[in-house]
Amino acid sequence: MSDALFTSTETVKNQLSQQKYIATDEIATIVFLAEKLGKPLLAEGPAGVGKTELAKAIAAAAGRELIRLQCYEGLDESKALYEWEYSKQLLYTQLLRDKLNETLGKAETLAEAADRLAAEEDVFFSTRFLLQRPLLRAILSEKPVVLLIDEIDRADAEFEAFLLEVLSDFQVSVPELGTLAAKHRPFVILTSNNTRELSEALKRRCLYLFIDYPDLEAELAVVRLKVPDLNPKLARQAVDFVQRLRKSDLRKSPSISETLDWANALVALNASNLDKDTLEETLSVLLKHEADLQKARRQFIHPPPSRPDEFRRFSGN
Repeated sequence: MSDALFTSTETVKNQLSQQKYIATDEIATIVFLAEKLGKPLLAEGPAGVGKTELAKAIAAAAGRELIRLQCYEGLDESKALYEWEYSKQLLYTQLLRDKLNETLGKAETLAEAADRLAAEEDVFFSTRFLLQRPLLRAILSEKPVVLLIDEIDRADAEFEAFLLEVLSDFQVSVPELGTLAAKHRPFVILTSNNTRELSEALKRRCLYLFIDYPDLEAELAVVRLKVPDLNPKLARQAVDFVQRLRKSDLRKSPSISETLDWANALVALNASNLDKDTLEETLSVLLKHEADLQKARRQFIHPPPSRPDEFRRFSGN
């Protein structure tokens, strides 16, 4: 990011707001400090609370390319950093066969032929044959970029250890080419859904930010911003219902993105009130496990006779 991008935490809030991302004071402060201190930002929290969206909003606010490395079990250096395009090298070898034969044909001994071939290695081991993966793309980019390392907790501990070196120096060593250093230091955001504990070494190198589910008013503000066509009364009923769902012992609580999906579904159905039929027909937009659906129906839609007023609290009746 340019030096003048975020002049204050208020600037962060305003610029992210222009990208339809509502940042809390804490989020704005940590983003501001991460840029000023040149530190990676580690955002942890439940899935679907806006960690990836934060990276997208920062990139859009900065007018920078977002380079995303999606982590997964088994991810290794070659998939994250670079690979040699051997098929392309072979094609060039075939196309230049006559020239190679001419060069090697002038050698009087095998040793001399080997030396002549070695002298031409730079032709075949150059950046033109280097397949850049996300990390190397971010390092070699001609312009400043935002690098998103998404769901780092899904990668193995060995990959996390490799990543420490890259994040410390923003340079990598390619045996055939030497050391490649970043032309512009990327703004780095790592996200984690807390599926495993990250190393202390990684956390020490980052500014830490925990993003949790928002409270009712904050989530309502997001719904009003993202789904402006939803009736204001229904929007509050819907967010109140989601907030109550998250307090239940569910296998997977609805994320903010699922709240927005539900809000859009209510608009598409021209719903005017959160009645039993609407809840029954659209509950699966919020909950993605059958056990959670059954539990929510028993607790909120068809409560036991001893709790006849349970549904009224959500419908506003």
